[in-house]
Amino acid sequence: MSAIIFSASIARSGYVGLKTNSSQLFPVKDSISWTRKTISNGSKTHCMKTWNPIDNKKFETLSYLPPLTDESIAKEIDYMLKKGWIPCLEFDAVGYVYRENSRIPGYYDGRYWTLWKLPMFGCNDSSQVLHEIQECKKAYPNAYIRCLAFDNKNQGQCMAFVIQKPTTPV
Repeated sequence: MSAIIFSASIARSGYVGLKTNSSQLFPVKDSISWTRKTISNGSKTHCMKTWNPIDNKKFETLSYLPPLTDESIAKEIDYMLKKGWIPCLEFDAVGYVYRENSRIPGYYDGRYWTLWKLPMFGCNDSSQVLHEIQECKKAYPNAYIRCLAFDNKNQGQCMAFVIQKPTTPV
């Protein structure tokens, strides 16, 4: 069997149907100077420190903010319900993933939190969830409490945020 070698001279560039306009590739000298286009964190800019990384564990979404009020928690839960998600409460004494019993790769203690009652199937009002949050806080005042949202169609967790962090960490 013989091999056919195809060779043809290429007269144009590899781009078919594209036209290069070299005059627009680089800014014209008369345009606004580059230093005026850049962003600066100069002395007139004031930034807010949102999270202290020293002796402060990271948690779920919104955990870098100050503790949420009942009104802001209700808005988050209303968002869950509007999306058709199922709210659920969990609590834990430690609140973060840690290694205690084993050092093998991929094994972590504290990966799962304890479920507070059952997920709230059929819940249609944020006040129902707020009532359960208050009950959980009474039962476990020194525990981390979080609210999760589950999507029953996609079979997964869609949202989670910390509701309570104990004042004296364990």
